Amino acid sequence: MRLPASRAPEVPQAPPASAESSAPPAGSGTLLGRRRARWQTGVCLALVVCAVYMARRHWTTVESGAGRLAVADQGWLLVGATAAIGTWVSAALAQQGAVLQRLPGRRLVAAQFAASAANHVLPAGLGAGAVNLRFLIRCGLPAPRSASALAVKATAGALVRLVLIAALAPACPGLLRVPHLPPGASAAVLAAAALVAVLLNSRLWPRCRGALATVLGDIRAVHACPARAAALWGGSLAFAALHSLALIAVTQAVELPLPPAQVALIYLAASGAAALLPTPGGLGSLDAALALGLTASGAPTAAAASVVLGYRLLTVWLPLVPGLVVLGLLVRRKAL
Repeated sequence: MRLPASRAPEVPQAPPASAESSAPPAGSGTLLGRRRARWQTGVCLALVVCAVYMARRHWTTVESGAGRLAVADQGWLLVGATAAIGTWVSAALAQQGAVLQRLPGRRLVAAQFAASAANHVLPAGLGAGAVNLRFLIRCGLPAPRSASALAVKATAGALVRLVLIAALAPACPGLLRVPHLPPGASAAVLAAAALVAVLLNSRLWPRCRGALATVLGDIRAVHACPARAAALWGGSLAFAALHSLALIAVTQAVELPLPPAQVALIYLAASGAAALLPTPGGLGSLDAALALGLTASGAPTAAAASVVLGYRLLTVWLPLVPGLVVLGLLVRRKAL
């Protein structure tokens, strides 16, 4: 006699989850969009307030420079303004040369314009670096590669300036002198060297070595493509040359009798010295270095002050507010 097979008790199954139950709540997308819009609006308002604050704080400088340059040669000032505009295009060219991926041209130039304005708000080039880093990440580059591209561009710019200084120094003998360092400065240099040695022997060195290896790998990859290498070095050279041309144009506008090669060497040396001081856009440090170099070359103090004010007016004060506006628009359009 066979017994009937025992049947397992049936377990009621839950109904399959529908697409509607797995989807987020209907109002979450709207809420996220509202938060993003509020954040973008806040950034835009902060940029506008910053622009107004910078203009009011340095209004006497802007007014004085405009008054001194009112009687200057307008043709040479136009040349200087054109050279200042060209610096943003050359910076975009150098940034494109630092990466293998093709970047959107118009947005790249706009980002350099916005970065130049942001660079005069935050110290030591942090503003320009943050804008370019965010732009590269938005273009699809990973964060380490974006940071490496900025390092490649900065290295090329520094090397170009050193080469130009070495090429112009023999034509202007006696202009560049090695400064006498006081004992305190010598001690600070030795302390900095000791700190670097300690960091190299510490646990931070493996990370630094990894970052350096990434940068060197990107440099080799860029130079394996002749078009990218030409853009990197050509843009870096044009950037330094156009800034020098802007200063030369202002000296010609105020009829300051200095040779163009000498003025270019003064700018290159002064900008290199000002980079050692972490001020926003070199404000104060670059002004003092330029004025010192011009007066050391035999220029009257009043004429040197007019040249510095005119150069700053063309490269900083006039583009500052439009640059911050472009920065806000790039943020709002999610390009940054």
